[in-house]
Amino acid sequence: MNFLHLPALLAALVSTTAFASPIPANSAITAATVYADRAVATRTATIDLPAGQSELTFDGLPAALSDQSLQVSGHGVAATILDVNARIVYTEKTADPRVLAAEADLNALQHQDRILKDKAAALDQQRALLAKIETAVTQPPAKDATAPRPGFDDWQKLLTFSSENSARLTADRQTLDNDREALALKITAAQARLDELRGSQTGPRATKTVTVRVSAPQAGSLDVSLAYAVNGASWTPAYDARLRTAERAVALTYFGVVRNATGEDWKDVALTLSTARPNLGGGAPELYPWIVDVLRPVVYEKAEDSFSSLSRKQKRPDPSSTLLGPSGGMQAFSNSVALADAPVIEDSSVALATVDTAATSASFKIPTAATILSDNTPQKVGIASVTLAAKLQYQATPKQLETAFLGAYVTNTTDYPLLAGAVSTFLDDTFVATSRLKTVMPTEKFDLALGADEGIAVQRKLVSRFTEDTGFTTKSKRVTYEFLLTLANHKRTAERIVFKDAIPVSRDEKITVKLLVPAERDLLKPEEAASQPPKPGVSRDTDGKLLWRLDLKPGEKLEIPLKFSIEYPVDLPVTGVE
Repeated sequence: MNFLHLPALLAALVSTTAFASPIPANSAITAATVYADRAVATRTATIDLPAGQSELTFDGLPAALSDQSLQVSGHGVAATILDVNARIVYTEKTADPRVLAAEADLNALQHQDRILKDKAAALDQQRALLAKIETAVTQPPAKDATAPRPGFDDWQKLLTFSSENSARLTADRQTLDNDREALALKITAAQARLDELRGSQTGPRATKTVTVRVSAPQAGSLDVSLAYAVNGASWTPAYDARLRTAERAVALTYFGVVRNATGEDWKDVALTLSTARPNLGGGAPELYPWIVDVLRPVVYEKAEDSFSSLSRKQKRPDPSSTLLGPSGGMQAFSNSVALADAPVIEDSSVALATVDTAATSASFKIPTAATILSDNTPQKVGIASVTLAAKLQYQATPKQLETAFLGAYVTNTTDYPLLAGAVSTFLDDTFVATSRLKTVMPTEKFDLALGADEGIAVQRKLVSRFTEDTGFTTKSKRVTYEFLLTLANHKRTAERIVFKDAIPVSRDEKITVKLLVPAERDLLKPEEAASQPPKPGVSRDTDGKLLWRLDLKPGEKLEIPLKFSIEYPVDLPVTGVE
């Protein structure tokens, strides 16, 4: 033996024995953070770690997980995370327990169908045998003429035997056919369920195995956490808004509608819903120049001429030059997410708050453990329930519809945003309608439409329409309208009513529109109409719309006149005059 190579041999021997067999990490998903279009799942496992270098394997993970998102941490025995890598593994048969259970159910139903099919074949054989017996008995002997022929009693017995067995076979076959039809529906449903669980994948099932290489100076127990991002999950906001009329408040219940189609069930996990949008990237998109130039026709040459022309005019770039860094060396691209010799993260505490607001997003930590199966079924989880003070007022447009609609005006006094989503509105214990809520930030105001309320009566009546000729030298025509608007408060509380009407707007200087009642001097000034809170009264905008804000006492009734005129030359054709 050449002793000069003994140290190298010993080093090689140590290096080969340093890596024992990979240690499978029997992990379970303990936490999930759901975004609008993905989720970050966190798996935890407890490993009895030997001294030296070890490889921990997390098997059966979703093939669609993002390698760049892998994060590993741990606490327990002093150890160092050396590196993390992921590879795709193909299996012939899925190990998903839900798929295995669905396959077992389908096989059991198909087995029942085969049993019924065999019974149907047996019934068919009995019917054929019965037909042969009837033929043999009723057919006369061919050669022996002296053989006794069946008497009347024999025929009667044969008829009874045939009818009884035919009826029995027919009834059994009908029952069997009904059972097979019902079973066929169950088989179709079971097959559809299995196809849904399997997805569109027809070949071998792909999963990923994540390998974590760690080094520990001494043996001990290590709690490892592996987090990764995966598509197929989402959440959307939803609300129940219940107006309590006696308290003049809105009880708002904030839900998150979560969907999970990642291929992994989340059982009793710590669930977090985040408003962050990682799909948009980290910064604003680049703005490119807007070029305006003279259109120049393009002349296309033959392919060989273009290639030779390119070869003569310029040298083709070396494809490898695009990989050179600023100093001319090869740039290294890596998806590794673990730093070599990085210390293991020690125990850390997590604040269990209803909302965790960051600079660009908010995270809602669900206070109770959640179980969400990977079947893409929407599941509601409660985020928060708050009571917000509300200002109520009725709105009406009696020219279009003589009905008053109740509206609640609310301020978001919480510390978190109310994201855009569906809202189901209730008036006390009565369901009113469904609508959508726009995104409302803290301290921002929003309104809820609460439907029609017959407790406020609104009526608009045309009192008169008078047409007259005016002018001495230039003949003109004047049409005067007079309406009566009636409001009545049949409720036991004082209510504010806001209603609108309109007078015509002239688009020609020869057509004159005058508001007679209310008089111009009685209209609110723009600053009064825009004050907070708005001052009661009537105001007008540039489009001829009139807006009244009135406070009605319980049982109070108001009659409001509206009068205006339209004047124009007789020889001028005019549209819009009713």
